[in-house]
Amino acid sequence: MVIDQRVTWEKVEERLKVESDPVLRRNLELLLQHQQAEASLDMEKLMATVSEHAHYHMHSIPNGGGDLIGKSTVQKFYEDFAASGAEKLQLDTEWLVVDRHCIVTEGTMRMAYPGATLAARGVPVDDVDAHYLYEARMCVLWPIGDDGLFTGEDTYTSSDGFLDIENRKLSPTDIAAI
Repeated sequence: MVIDQRVTWEKVEERLKVESDPVLRRNLELLLQHQQAEASLDMEKLMATVSEHAHYHMHSIPNGGGDLIGKSTVQKFYEDFAASGAEKLQLDTEWLVVDRHCIVTEGTMRMAYPGATLAARGVPVDDVDAHYLYEARMCVLWPIGDDGLFTGEDTYTSSDGFLDIENRKLSPTDIAAI
């Protein structure tokens, strides 16, 4: 299996089994809800984790092009993401750091991008009905506001996961059903 969405929240569930601090537990439960809602495209549950004062930063996009300011802008981002068909993703978290105001996750991000979505972006895929593997090392900072909700999702990516993506075709058995 190349992509199993459940891997994304395994470390969070493991940590919840041993975490006794109520604020850290609340923060971990918020992340778990966010990750599972994103995987199932449950927009209501997903947006319930995001503060009205959200400001997302995708630092791999230059000149502020990856900044999303305000909850409605973040929701539009997630709606567009859902429409792209690229929701089959797995963050194989190696590092999970939790404090009272922020969570940090770091590991390898794998996403199954639909050929049709890539073709629409100008990527020369040979099969628009197939999925292709996006893969990059990613660190995500999840700041948490006074309202107990995420005020951001700040991502740092080590490489361009789209580089040569057309050469990484996935078979349907590479993507786990949830």
